[in-house]
Amino acid sequence: MIRFDDILDKIASRFGDKDIAILQKAYVFSAKAHKGQVRRSGEPYLSHPLEVANQLADMKLDRTTLVAGLLHDVLEDTDVTAAEIKEAFGKDVAGLVEGVTKISRVQDVSPEARRAETVRKIILAMTDDLRVIFIKLADRLHNLQTLKFLPEDKQKQIAAETLEIYAPIANRLGMGRIKAELEDLAFRYQEPEEFFRIASLVEPRRKPAEADLKKFRRMLERLMKDNHIPVEVHFRIKRPYSIYRKMRSQRIDFHQVYDFLALRIITDTVKNCYAALGIIHQKWPPLLQRFRDFIAMPKPNLYRALHTTIITEEKRSFEIQIRTREMNELAENGIAAHWKYKDVDPQSLIREDKRLQWLREMVELFREQKNPKEFLKNLKINLIPEEVYVFTPKGRVVSLPNGASALDFAFRIHTEIGLHSAQAKINGKVSPLKTLLKTGDIVEILTSPDKTPSRGWLNFAFTSGARHQLKRWLKQQEKGRTAATGKKARAAGGGKLGLPAGTLVRPARCCAPIKGEPIIGYVTSGKGVTAHALRCSLIAREILVPERMVDISWDQVAREDFQADLLIRSADKPGLLAEVASAVSRLEGNITKAEVETFADKKAQTRLCLTIRDIKHLEAIIKDVSAIKDVLTVERI
Repeated sequence: MIRFDDILDKIASRFGDKDIAILQKAYVFSAKAHKGQVRRSGEPYLSHPLEVANQLADMKLDRTTLVAGLLHDVLEDTDVTAAEIKEAFGKDVAGLVEGVTKISRVQDVSPEARRAETVRKIILAMTDDLRVIFIKLADRLHNLQTLKFLPEDKQKQIAAETLEIYAPIANRLGMGRIKAELEDLAFRYQEPEEFFRIASLVEPRRKPAEADLKKFRRMLERLMKDNHIPVEVHFRIKRPYSIYRKMRSQRIDFHQVYDFLALRIITDTVKNCYAALGIIHQKWPPLLQRFRDFIAMPKPNLYRALHTTIITEEKRSFEIQIRTREMNELAENGIAAHWKYKDVDPQSLIREDKRLQWLREMVELFREQKNPKEFLKNLKINLIPEEVYVFTPKGRVVSLPNGASALDFAFRIHTEIGLHSAQAKINGKVSPLKTLLKTGDIVEILTSPDKTPSRGWLNFAFTSGARHQLKRWLKQQEKGRTAATGKKARAAGGGKLGLPAGTLVRPARCCAPIKGEPIIGYVTSGKGVTAHALRCSLIAREILVPERMVDISWDQVAREDFQADLLIRSADKPGLLAEVASAVSRLEGNITKAEVETFADKKAQTRLCLTIRDIKHLEAIIKDVSAIKDVLTVERI
C-alpha cells in the first residue's frame, strides 16, 4: 500500500508549503470519511484514493487535481456532501469530484447501454474540466490492478469498458504510459486465453531478448558517444496487448512482429534526433517501409518521434524510437503535461488544443443527436488511431483515420466544400470521391455549386464529422419533399408500410438474410422489393431511406435455400476438417466452399460457405460444429 509520505516525496520539488498543507488536509479529510471501509482485497479503502493520487503525481498534475484524487470517492461512498467539499477545498475541487462521481453513477443496464451512457457522461464532464478524465483514468488503473478480487462477470465488464472507452481516450490525449497499462491489465481479463497464449510465446524469449537488447544498447551508446551526441538509451519488449492487436489486425505470425524488441533514444534537440537517425542508418540498413517521421508529421495527439526498424549483422531486427526529452514527456503524459505549469485555463485548452478536435466534434454531434448509442458508435470511429497523413496543394498536413476517403478529406477542410464536392485530384490525377487515401497523397477537391450529396455518399464517408454533416443535409432535404404517403406511414408505423401478401421479394445480396431471422423490406425504384436482415450494415449505418422501408414476411421471399458463411477457429489437427464436414452432412447442410489457413502457433482458421434451409438449420449446424473437440469458436460472417 502506497503511503501518503511517498506521494509527498514525489511532489516536494514542485509544490510549496501551502500546497503541501492543503494536500495533508485532503488526506486527513479522506481518511476520516472512509474510516472503517474495506476494499474487496481486504485493504483499507483509503489505499484506493492514495493509489489514485500517486498516479496523478506521476503524471505531474497540479495540486487541485491531486486533492480531488484523494477525495474522488467521498461523494459516492460516504456521507460527505458536495457543499462540504466546496467549503473545505473550493469550487474547483468540488467540481472535479462531482464530475468523477457522475461518471461512476451509471445504472447497471445492458452492457451496450451502460457504455453509451458512460461515454456520454465522460464527454460532458471533460468539456467542463479535462482533469476529470485524468482522475478517472487513474481510478480505473488501480481498479484494474485489483480486479482479481471481483466476480468474473464484473471483471469482464470492467475490462471490456476499459478497452472500448478508457484506453482509447488515454491514447487520444497522448497519454501513452497510461494507455499501455490499461490495455495490458484489461486484456488479461477480457481475453484470458489469448493473453496466456501471447505470454507463452513471449516468456521463453524474454531473457535472451533482454540480453540482446542490453548488448545492442551498449553499441548504440558507444556509437552516439563517438559522434558526440548526448543520449539516454532505454529498451523494452513489446507489450502483450500490443502484440495481440498487431497479430490480429495484420493477420501475421508472432515471429513477424518486427517491433518486438525496441529501443528509445532520448536526446536534447530536434537536430540531434535527425543526426542520430543518420548515424544509425549508416551503420545498419533500415526497413524503409517501417520508417516514420512523426516529428515532421505529428500524430493527432501531437506525439512526435522518429521511428525506424533496422537489421543487424546477426539478422536481428530492432525498432528504434528517437525523441527529445520534451517529446518523451509528452509521449508519456500527453495533454496532462500542461498542468505541470501554473494557471492553465481548462476551458481555453478545450477550445484551442489540436489534440481535442475530436472532443469538440463529439460535443457538437451530441448536442444535435442526444442519442447515447449513436454517440458511442461515432466515438469508436473518432478514437481509432489516425495514421493517414495527406497534404493540401499548399502543403498543409491533414490527418485522417485509416479508411478515410477523398470525401472525408473534403469535409475535414470545410463543410461547404464537402457538400459541393464533384471530384478529387489525388497526386495530380482526377479521382472519384470514394477513393481511399494513403499517407503522402496530395489531395485537391474540385467543387461545383450545382453538385449536392446523394444518400449513396454515406457508403464511402468514414469519419463521424463527414457522416454527421451528410445526414443532417439529407434529413433537411427529405423533410422538404416527404410525400403524404410517407407522412401517413410514419404516423402509423415508424415509416414502414405493409405490402400485399402476394408480393414477391428478393433477398438482398449485401446481408444475405436467412429464413427465420428478422427482416425488413426495401423498395428500390425499378427493382421491386428486397429483403434486408435487421442486422444489415446499411440499416445500422442509416444508409437506407426510412420512407422506403416496408413490413414483409418470409412467405413473400422467393427463395427455398439460403447461403451462410462460417468462420471456425480451432487447433491445427489432422482430420478436423473431415469431422466438421461430417457434422454438416449429418444435419443435411451442404458445403459449397472451404478454405483452411494454418498458423505457426498450432492454430487454424476455416471458412465454410454453406447452403441451408433456414436460421434454425444454421444454428443447429453451429451448435454441432462447436461441440467438436479442438474447435475453439464458430461464428457467422
